[in-house]
Amino acid sequence: MIKSIELNETPVRTSKNFNANNIKINDIEIPDNISSFYNIDITGECSNIQVEQENNDYSLVYGLGNFLNEYSKAKSNKELNIIVNSKTPKEFILSFNFDENNLNLIENIKITANENCKATIIIKYKSDHNVNAFHNGIIKTIAKNMADINIIIVNLMNDSSNNFLSIENTLEDSSKVKYTIVDFGGKHSITNFYSNLIGNFSNNIINTIYLGKNNQLFDLNYIAELRGVKSNVDIEVQGALKDTAHKHFKGTIDFKKGCKKATGNENEFCMLLSDKAKSLALPMLLCSEEDVEGNHSSATGKIGEKELFYIMSRGFELKEAMKLMVRAKFNRIIENIKNEELKEEILNEIDNRLD
Repeated sequence: MIKSIELNETPVRTSKNFNANNIKINDIEIPDNISSFYNIDITGECSNIQVEQENNDYSLVYGLGNFLNEYSKAKSNKELNIIVNSKTPKEFILSFNFDENNLNLIENIKITANENCKATIIIKYKSDHNVNAFHNGIIKTIAKNMADINIIIVNLMNDSSNNFLSIENTLEDSSKVKYTIVDFGGKHSITNFYSNLIGNFSNNIINTIYLGKNNQLFDLNYIAELRGVKSNVDIEVQGALKDTAHKHFKGTIDFKKGCKKATGNENEFCMLLSDKAKSLALPMLLCSEEDVEGNHSSATGKIGEKELFYIMSRGFELKEAMKLMVRAKFNRIIENIKNEELKEEILNEIDNRLD
């Protein structure tokens, strides 16, 4: 049992009054004895997508913090190197399934998208309802010149497990990396997302939905550093919280010297489904270059009474009306997922978590 751990620091310190510089978690179980994790499924069009078991680099520019990074180095039980060479779009699915015999996953995944290649890579984490699982992962992506990669990360762990994830990206010239992140599971779900847009005309799109219930805690720290000429980042986050769930969103777009005519946009909206749910947001724009364009917005609001009344007047009960409104908010991001089976699983999960 760890009495207290501080994680996920912002790249720039802000006023302590915001309570957003990091997240402190008390009395958390960090497993010491880690056995092998076997319950993994690899499916999809795997031609021209090579998977290797190898020792990957654990160094991170930001990450969740030294404690978990060193823990990953010492305890990793799965290391994968995914190399994409396909010139036509391929879909590759990697599913990690937690159960009584596969409780702890400490993985390091490296994705290398070679020049001009195209692929969709889906990484899914799901746990049985009756287990207390632990996940601490690192996903690193290198998108080389003209690569076009679509990465979908789906967290469907139960809300008594713990989920920690560090994501790091490097984008070269004219590359495009699009993320769709579905973040539903975990008593604590803590994510650090960092992109380094070094390439001219590089483009990074991040679409996220989160859904919290009971006493779940989400802490999302998204950081993008733009260095390439006419590089672009777009961050769109949509969430909903019920019961006593909490969420912290920290979004930083940093225009570095040399990124002339770069653009950056971030938008985060949280729908509160309970008077006891709490949302904190801290969007930031940093700039060391002229002739750039940056925009940010953040909003939190209760579910609209007029909209609820309108839907209920059409014959829907309160719970069903709330489900429809949450689905409507999430739909634009869920539509980025072309895999119909996965999309249906996510929609069913929304309904189950809102029951």
